[in-house]
Amino acid sequence: MKRTTFSMISLAALASAGAAHAQSSVTLYGAIDTSLTYVHNAQGNKNLWALGNSSAGNLSGTRWGLKGTEDLGGGLKAIFQLENGFDPSTGKLGQGSRLFGRQAYVGLTSDSLGSVTLGRQYDPLIDLVQAITEDNYFGSAFATAGDVDNYDNSFRVNNAVKYTSPVWSGLQFEAMYSFGGIAGSTGSEQSYSAALAYNNGPIALAAGYFYAANSPASAGPRSPAAGWNSTSDGTFDGPINSGYQTAHSLGIARVAGQYTLGQFTLGAAYSNSQYRRDGASVFDSNEKYNTGQGFVNYQATKALLVGVGYSYTKSSGDTSATYHQVSLGADYSLSKRTDVYVTAAYQHASGETGNGTGGTMAAQASIGSYGYAGTSTQEMVNLGLRHRF
Repeated sequence: MKRTTFSMISLAALASAGAAHAQSSVTLYGAIDTSLTYVHNAQGNKNLWALGNSSAGNLSGTRWGLKGTEDLGGGLKAIFQLENGFDPSTGKLGQGSRLFGRQAYVGLTSDSLGSVTLGRQYDPLIDLVQAITEDNYFGSAFATAGDVDNYDNSFRVNNAVKYTSPVWSGLQFEAMYSFGGIAGSTGSEQSYSAALAYNNGPIALAAGYFYAANSPASAGPRSPAAGWNSTSDGTFDGPINSGYQTAHSLGIARVAGQYTLGQFTLGAAYSNSQYRRDGASVFDSNEKYNTGQGFVNYQATKALLVGVGYSYTKSSGDTSATYHQVSLGADYSLSKRTDVYVTAAYQHASGETGNGTGGTMAAQASIGSYGYAGTSTQEMVNLGLRHRF
């Protein structure tokens, strides 16, 4: 009798598991990207040889993750994504040592209505604008000087509610709001963003705006040592903008476009980033960064992609500095999941920037989002290997 009962229960459990499996799915995925890196003028006039570039990677940030869906019926699905970032050369956690520092959200999605997700997420500029920039192809070596406009996806946003529309004839919209969570001060540490994209055949266009607020001035003068405190991680990757961590808020407007002509892809982008002050900031005037960028990619063969890019950044307001950056890249696919690549970049800086204590210092070259503090010039070469699973 006991044997019969056990068999009936087992069959029922198997049937239930089969039904659940038919309605839902969970996927394990990831990427490991590391390189042999050489930097000329990595710390003052010192040179650097290193393995890897932490969890930021070169072409892709190293990660592993889980994502899944459950069919709720009527065209509605539950979705989730958990994504961990780590340094492949040491195994250490990235994104401030968070377990799921890249993404951690749950939500609902509908083919006709779009999706709503809640948790730690990418902002709409990353989802829609970054996707058509050179960063999408060759990553950090092509990023804006100091990544002052989050061109290279230096930050994510906590406590975020995001809406993503369906695609209507190539048009898509996203909006996000992040709760600051400060009692009696709704606007403190909040973030919000919106972006619009159009993709149709060879043409892709996108534009958007992002805003993040720092901790309230009522908490007292902000200490540079304490860093940036917001629902957004901030984008302070090196000497170019680290002097403005005590800003009251950060606003980023970005627009980008690309056009594919046969084996060539041509792209251009513009951004305006503003680090606004208040009484708790240690710098005297709002600092603005205007950046223009262009790139050309050539699909030489099915396996080989080569590209060249140029970035010009000009700061003004509190101080004035200029950054010119030229980048080169080549990526060769060994298989659908494994590729080898080489990227190189040169940057020249001039003028002055904030030193984080209310004074100024000579502008230092610091390529992309890597954060190495150099002299007035810096060169970098990465020879890397990437595997996706």
